[in-house]
Amino acid sequence: MTTPNAVVFGVSGTSLTADERAFLRDADPLGFILFGRNCADAASIRRLTAELREAVGRGDAPVLIDQEGGRVMRLRPPDWPFAPAARDIADLHDRDSALGVAAAETVGRMFGAMLSDLGIDVDCAPVLDLGLPETTDAIGTRAYAADPDTIALLGGAMARGLIREGCLPVIKHLPGHGRGGVDSHKELPRVDADLATLRRHDFAAFRPLNHLPLGMSAHVVYSAVDPDRPGTVSAAVIETLVRGEVGFDGFLFTDDIAMEALDGTPAFRAAAALSAGCDAVLHCTGVLSEMVEVAGAVGHLSQSADRRWTRARAARQKPEGADVRELAETLAAQFENRT
Repeated sequence: MTTPNAVVFGVSGTSLTADERAFLRDADPLGFILFGRNCADAASIRRLTAELREAVGRGDAPVLIDQEGGRVMRLRPPDWPFAPAARDIADLHDRDSALGVAAAETVGRMFGAMLSDLGIDVDCAPVLDLGLPETTDAIGTRAYAADPDTIALLGGAMARGLIREGCLPVIKHLPGHGRGGVDSHKELPRVDADLATLRRHDFAAFRPLNHLPLGMSAHVVYSAVDPDRPGTVSAAVIETLVRGEVGFDGFLFTDDIAMEALDGTPAFRAAAALSAGCDAVLHCTGVLSEMVEVAGAVGHLSQSADRRWTRARAARQKPEGADVRELAETLAAQFENRT
């Protein structure tokens, strides 16, 4: 049986155009990613997720979204409940460790239950990057803390909550974006820390969660390993750092290849990322002309990527069926009761 192609596409709106439907049928991407432009209300999102899967003829095609909490939430109040940023959860953890861990898992369960109900089965969270003084505001409060043990503890709790409610987490941004002082949406960050420092701090936040099934690469130069190419398109970074130092053998998505940190055309970027060892490319703009170009540059999932994807799908659990409203109330109480 032929595997799908190694790309995840965004689409332009709340329903597919005729041109998008025809394109997706032929392009056969692995899956899809949703943004605010795709999310009107619950009923329309359910229709869209069903329509996307119907377009490729695979009922198990993954649908991704970025639902982290704080300022990165595609599903926002008043239609969906508020959730605190990772940094706020870490602040709670500083006051009461057990309560902070419980809150992180509650956020994961709340998001997992919300997303599963909408037909979304992958959440691009938690962020495991270090929160340092030099960390770009593009990460900012999305990072739990500067301490890798705290990050792993709270990120692991959020991931556990997502999985309990049938949604797979994506750890990001491998092997660490925290030392990047600029926004990779706009320019290329460069990390010049030595390997010993990265091992001791940056990778230590990811290593305890390297068993999780899905991850996302960072568009960041790590000069200790490859001074010329950002991690997403560097075989040295992916093999030596992500697979080696971090020990991550899960399915590796790129960050959005339309971000300005990467050079070249969309097709060039996609091919370079797959050649470097990423398992699938994320292309998020929803611009059909770019999607056509990217589709021409990617092939079917590699044998190793297909193995990792099969293992990731097997990790998905049946949702426990938690009530989102009750979880939102629990989360509010956890913050109200902080010491």
